[in-house]
Amino acid sequence: MTQPLSPEQAGSLFRTISLPALEREHAVTKKIIEAIPLDKGDYRPDPVSKTALELAWHIVAAEKRFLNGIADGEFNFAPISRPESVRNSADIGRWYSEMFQAVLGRLNQLSGEQLVKVLDFRGMMQQPAIAYFQMAQFHTIHHRGQLSVYLRPMGAKVPSIYGESYDVAEARKAAEAKAAGAKTA
Repeated sequence: MTQPLSPEQAGSLFRTISLPALEREHAVTKKIIEAIPLDKGDYRPDPVSKTALELAWHIVAAEKRFLNGIADGEFNFAPISRPESVRNSADIGRWYSEMFQAVLGRLNQLSGEQLVKVLDFRGMMQQPAIAYFQMAQFHTIHHRGQLSVYLRPMGAKVPSIYGESYDVAEARKAAEAKAAGAKTA
């Protein structure tokens, strides 16, 4: 049987592993969202699928719900509607960055005691706050993967995620070939 994390262990794990991972994942998620062509936000691969913008908004709104819930010590399940001013992928990327920076400062201030506090999630599960942090990341990564699959059929390039993507590799090779050609001219 495993022992629960002590507040000291939770604080150390959160600051040395979890928060740096969140910052790295945030940058990747933002790149994927901003890769949606501004005029293709209504793309959906199937009639039952969310549009690209609906999926992008789902990612950022759910992340806000999870991260603010962890920081607040309780979850608020009120809808997080997309503001009228958020009309395309660039707007969602900007909103996401602003939300993330606002909550990151609050997360950095959490004590070990706050991280081990058991939070209720819709009556379905009760876990220490730190456990929801990993759930939030898995949720974002799952839907970010879905969104990345939308990109090429929309005519967009797929950014690097955990390594160089095909599109980034092709752009790099083209730039190298151009630079080599310029040197020989």
